[in-house]
Formats: sequence, C-alpha cells, structure tokens
Amino acid sequence: MMGIAATSVFELANAHVGETVYDIHFLSEHGGQVKSSLGMSVETRALPRTPFDTLIVSGLLEPSPSGRKLVGYLRKALPVTRRIASVCTGAFILGEAGLLDGRRVTTHWFHARTLQLQVPQAKVEEDRIFIIDGSVWTSAGMSAGIDLALGMVEKDLGMDVSRSVAQKLVVYHRRAGGQTQHSALLEMDAKSDRIQTALDYARQNLRAALTVEELAEAAHLSPRQFSRAFRAETGQSPAKAVEHLRLEAARVMIEQSRHPIEVVAAETGFADRERMRRAFLRAFGQPPQVLRRNARVMTGP
Repeated sequence: MMGIAATSVFELANAHVGETVYDIHFLSEHGGQVKSSLGMSVETRALPRTPFDTLIVSGLLEPSPSGRKLVGYLRKALPVTRRIASVCTGAFILGEAGLLDGRRVTTHWFHARTLQLQVPQAKVEEDRIFIIDGSVWTSAGMSAGIDLALGMVEKDLGMDVSRSVAQKLVVYHRRAGGQTQHSALLEMDAKSDRIQTALDYARQNLRAALTVEELAEAAHLSPRQFSRAFRAETGQSPAKAVEHLRLEAARVMIEQSRHPIEVVAAETGFADRERMRRAFLRAFGQPPQVLRRNARVMTGP
C-alpha cells in the first residue's frame, strides 16, 4: 500500500493549483480489482494503448517475476513517455523490461544487491533516496516514493507548490535524492538510556572535541565503564561512532546546502577540510565535492 501513497502528492498538487494538472489512473495488466498487500482491493483499468506522460511502477514486499504483458508494455512505453519511475521494488519490474540497462538506479536497501545481480547492466546505488537518470526515475523503499513524487511536482510546477504539498502531507521538504537511506544513530542501536544519551549529546555537539571523558560524563559513567559499555552495545569504539555521526551530518550539509567545504568541516567537528576529505574517501569512496556534484545532478538545480 505504501507503494501507491505517492499518488497523494499529485492529488494535493491539483488541489493547490485549483485545476487537474495530474489526471491519475491506476493500471494493471488486465484491469479490475487488484488486491493489495493489506488485503484491500484497488480498482484498476487495463493497460491502455494510448501513452501517458508519467508512469510510476509500484513493487511488492518481495520481488517476483512480472507478467509478460506488463513487461512488454513498459518496454514499448519508454520512447513515448516523458518519464517512467519505480517505487521501492518496482525497480525489479523496470529491470525486467530492460529500462535500467546502463543507468544509475536505486531501490530499497534490503533488495539493492539482489537487483544488481539480476540487472548487471545497471549501476545500483543502494544508499540513495531517489535517482533521476534521463527519463527513468527510481526511488528507495516505502516512503521514498513520496520524495520522488515531490521531486516530480517541483520540476513540473515549482518549489513553492512542492513545498506546500509537503506541508499538507506533514513530511520533510524535501529529502534530496542523494540523501542516505540510513542513519548512523539507527545503525548503532544503543540498548541503554545512558549510551543513547551519550550518542544524542554527541550529535548535538559535533563541533566539540567529544573525547571519551566528555561522553562518559554525559552518560554519568567513568571513562573505563563507558568505553566498555559503548563497545558492547554498539559494536564499535566511541571514536569510530563519533566519526560516523560527523560523516552523516557533513554529508547532509554537503548534499543539501551551499556552504563552503571549510564551513561544513568546522560545523561537523572535523579539524579541517583535508581531514574531512580523507574521512569521506574512507567511508564513501568519494571526496565531498563529488558527492555535492552528484546530488545536484540527481535532484536538479
């Protein structure tokens, strides 16, 4: 059901401008009622002969082979459709139709490596919210389809309309396409309140040195107790965890702001831009400037 939630973006865009900019149809191979993952049925019409401006392909909780008619329809639609998109595992269906060959694409992080194996001609980037490559748009899992749809509305009708729709949906405007699907805090998954408090303190004070002694004080533990408990709960040292938090914050600033690299390095606690550059190369395989350029290419000016 989350796969078709993105249609609300277009519905609210119509309401905002006061006219039917987007004429929304739900399609399936044979038409009629199609049962969703939750058991509710969605009324659909059969795949038509006339082309659409935009096609968005939803996915399944677990990818499985598609019908021959749907795959053939998508293959023929590419040259006559302004843009074709996928939400979550819908990328597997585009891959079956050959639409991902030679393109940079994304999907739900859990299925990304499987997609790469099934579509070796594509370049699957498993840590992106959505990617635009020519006329093909692909998004990450579940709610990322809303980000993709907001990106479409922004390109069609401008940022003001897209921002208004996001506010009505009570969602962030807007997660850039290049933003990570993961959170360092989520991945560390601290078990105790004391370690979580130290992590929260670190995230809110990235400009500080954040020594073990400082973090231990925030957790109300001795440095030795803190280091032992931190590694037991997160599987990494406090220093490595702090670097991950700095990297996550710096990457968001790099991709979503126009702050100079030196400012980003200072705001996120790296001693200088060179130290941040080395950390980016270790973590992402690319320097900050390349990540900024890629984010602008994927999301537009």
